[in-house]
Amino acid sequence: MFRSWGMCALAGLIFFVDTTLAIGQTSCVAFKSSPATFPIVNNGKGTPILLSSDDWPGVQRAAADFASDIQKVTGVKPMLMNATTDKLPQLSSAIIIGTFNKSSLIQQVVQHANLSVADVEGKWEAFSAHEVKNPLPGISSAYVIIGSDKRGSIYGLYDHSEQFGVSPWYWWADVPTTTHSQLFVTSSGCAHGTPSVKYRGLFLNDEQPALQNWAMEKFTNGTGAALTNSPFNHFFYSNLFELLLRLKANYFWPAQWSSAFYVDDSLNGFIADYYGIVMGTSHEEPMARSIPVEWNLFGVGEWDYSVNADFIYEFWLNRTEEVKNFDTLFTVGMRGNGDLPLSQDGNIQLLGKIISDQAKIFTTVFNGTDIGEIPQMWCLYKEVEGYYDNGLRAPDYVTLLWTDDNWGNIRRFPLPSERNRTGGAGVYYHYDYVGDPRDYKWITSSQISKTHEQLSLAIDRQADRIWILNVGDLKPYELGIEFFMTYGWNASVWNPNNLDNFVTSWAQREFGLSSHDGATVTEIIANVTRWNARRKPELLNQTTYSLTNYREADTVLTNWEATSNASTRIYNALPSNKKAAFFELVHHPVQASFTLQNMWISSGLSALRASQARISANTYADQVEDLFEQDYQLEQQYHQLLNGKWDHMMDQTHVMYYYWQQPMANTMPPTTRVQAKKQALAGPLRVGIEGSLGAWPGDNPNQCALGYNCPPPTLTFDSYLPFGNRYIDIGAGGPNTFQYTITSNVSWLKLTTTSGTITKDTPDERIFVSVDWTKVTGVENASIRITANAAGQGSSSQSVNVVANHTVVPSDFHGFVEGDGVVSIEAAHTSRNTTIDGISWSELPGYGRTLSAITPWPRGGDEKNFTAGSGPSVEYDFYTFNSISGGGKVAVTTLVAPTLNGLGPDQRLKIAVQVDSLEPVTTQFIPAEIPGNVPPGWDGLDGFVANSIVSVPNTFNVAPGAHTLKIWMVEPTVIVEKIVINTGGLLTSYLGPPESVRV
Repeated sequence: MFRSWGMCALAGLIFFVDTTLAIGQTSCVAFKSSPATFPIVNNGKGTPILLSSDDWPGVQRAAADFASDIQKVTGVKPMLMNATTDKLPQLSSAIIIGTFNKSSLIQQVVQHANLSVADVEGKWEAFSAHEVKNPLPGISSAYVIIGSDKRGSIYGLYDHSEQFGVSPWYWWADVPTTTHSQLFVTSSGCAHGTPSVKYRGLFLNDEQPALQNWAMEKFTNGTGAALTNSPFNHFFYSNLFELLLRLKANYFWPAQWSSAFYVDDSLNGFIADYYGIVMGTSHEEPMARSIPVEWNLFGVGEWDYSVNADFIYEFWLNRTEEVKNFDTLFTVGMRGNGDLPLSQDGNIQLLGKIISDQAKIFTTVFNGTDIGEIPQMWCLYKEVEGYYDNGLRAPDYVTLLWTDDNWGNIRRFPLPSERNRTGGAGVYYHYDYVGDPRDYKWITSSQISKTHEQLSLAIDRQADRIWILNVGDLKPYELGIEFFMTYGWNASVWNPNNLDNFVTSWAQREFGLSSHDGATVTEIIANVTRWNARRKPELLNQTTYSLTNYREADTVLTNWEATSNASTRIYNALPSNKKAAFFELVHHPVQASFTLQNMWISSGLSALRASQARISANTYADQVEDLFEQDYQLEQQYHQLLNGKWDHMMDQTHVMYYYWQQPMANTMPPTTRVQAKKQALAGPLRVGIEGSLGAWPGDNPNQCALGYNCPPPTLTFDSYLPFGNRYIDIGAGGPNTFQYTITSNVSWLKLTTTSGTITKDTPDERIFVSVDWTKVTGVENASIRITANAAGQGSSSQSVNVVANHTVVPSDFHGFVEGDGVVSIEAAHTSRNTTIDGISWSELPGYGRTLSAITPWPRGGDEKNFTAGSGPSVEYDFYTFNSISGGGKVAVTTLVAPTLNGLGPDQRLKIAVQVDSLEPVTTQFIPAEIPGNVPPGWDGLDGFVANSIVSVPNTFNVAPGAHTLKIWMVEPTVIVEKIVINTGGLLTSYLGPPESVRV
């Protein structure tokens, strides 16, 4: 996967491409004529489009979009006409579209041309398109698009439109259409079979403040629906449903907290059915009723089936009657009002009765229909999963919708014994969430690599009946939404090693970039989502990343800056008609995320510098204020795009959370200042060293345990430091300018500078110190002296001790070498990888917090597991010089992704870790949970999901020298990101030490 420090290579010219772009589809569009093509628009003339008046209204509507899309691309709008079987127009050629077993025109084509329909007959949402000779009397040739059903026809049309050059996001993200004067399709055409996932949908949720404020401005006169004041009317949904269909989605849960789909606008249900969208309601909204809004409007008594069953039954019955002729996937079961659990007493028995009574409603309303044919879903969300684990069951025909933990980690998959249910299973997944440990709904923060890993398990384990994605306000999750739908449409196309191709193709389609520049955007997106996923922006604070250890905060900002610069270069080079789309989809997420991260680190540095009596504290405080204003300016820039088209869409607050819920206003992170006109008590010279919070001369609690009369600071070096050097900071302790000189008592120390000037305007300078190892044998000591001369104050000085240990490994050793008291290894960088029963550890490129991850692959559906020491393993050769406190022990921490127990309570996630021939140590690293709850350690500001990692610690008796670490597969789906071996020097950091030197 890409590394952010390579961003300097991303500079250069931007090249644009002019070709058909199909993201995972079979390409069947061309822009030049050949003997193997059929003309759509040729020499300024469009081929007429024929369809049947008896086809689905939604197909006829999409056909009108299809004709308009051709006009957007070519400037020529082909004639669109209904044709009857007894009166065909006199045409030499035509485009004929329609639905099998619905369109009489298609039926005549099939009969007249003896056309095979095996690709669509009896299929769900499939389509086939190709040239047919003599399809109808008087027509010599036609390009025929046949859908297996209503949405099959619609998807066939939109699939072609996308390849013509009309992005699914042409309206929702302002992607300009790629124009061509000529437009053709290949005679062989293209087709798509039944999608991998039957129902693929979105959930708009937690819609305040952004989505609702925006929709109120754009789709109403400032007044929402009479009963709810909701702006989500049929005008809004017309735009949304078209997007869903262009993305090959078919299912939708509407916003719920201050709106009610069927109450907000009486046309909403009709519009959904007309477009071809299957309507549902969320996990807490049974029987197509909006909860809590509709209950608050129309409910009588308590939302408690144990005491108010009669009224609630009628409440559900009435809505079921209202929507019985619409395409609806009913949510069954019941939760408490306001997304809360039911009362704790008698839940299983009560829910069993509820589901049984809901079946009676279906029997009453759909009289004569097998209720097993009515699409139904029971969402096993939070405590409801606990009811299931404790024995509650729904009828076999009801789809079990398993859920993630709200943070993208799926809690459970169907076990082999659960995979033969006629209703099947599905997954409810989150890109946006409100709740513990903290809301995250401001900016994109979900990695495609993780989404794929989790959803590929859903495919493997047959949770493929329903996929529903919580996207909050919809924007700014456009790319992630499209990947979710694309993968559900055809899971066979995508694997861990080609996910970058998806993003590159997307960038080419949206912005017309070359493959090279598309790859640049892929790297940008990979960086933004990785860095926002490893700690959600809403969870950041002053010291998330260490300000002193492993140059962590410095590296974070350097990488963000490089990514920002790369995005800016592309943005500036784009033509004006592409800038708005690039800003929405790429540039704003980069700039806004970088600004927030920089703000928090600057806030931390202002506090640190103040504690060190350095006036640069004020510089960082000023920077926080500037960045806080920049954060707002970026929001305003988004809102002012295209004359305010997206006004309010970035209203979401995101700075300074006080508890899990969003703050009512963005608040600037704290800043700390020193009196800049007053000199520090210890004089103008301030000295800090890498790895210490302390400052010299003078007293500081971080210098030594006593906090005063501490010895000079010490820099330690060995020959395998990951950075190869250390730094000393020289800072100003007041307003007085001073000159400094640096001297050393040995020749083997190298400094980047030996003199300079510190002023109130340039109050800090960093000097890097390194060792000439050709001049050092064993352990040697040295001293550095820093002398400052300030006008009128004489000179002051501070010494820094240096210890250099020339560590050496045998010439025949190959592997990772201890440096700075630690061995740090990225999991993908194995020495050996063994295969057992066809399973080996495989890399997940781009996954996780730092580089990538590894997991046993293939995972399959049989949940293959092993005893420790018998399964597939990865090995890492490493060399140590020390042990913790010289006691002969090292601590091995395996950093694993916070995936959950998807295998049921009897088969929990485990790995085994071994050093050399010592006994493997097996660890169940996720504690057992109460059914329906998350495990201990999961929540909290320092919990597994907040940190996006789980640490698996082990201790081994290991003497200095060459060793081999082995990680054994015990259970599948364990994901290992990094290994840290502490030999006594491990320091506190968020991401762990940088990877060790490998020889």
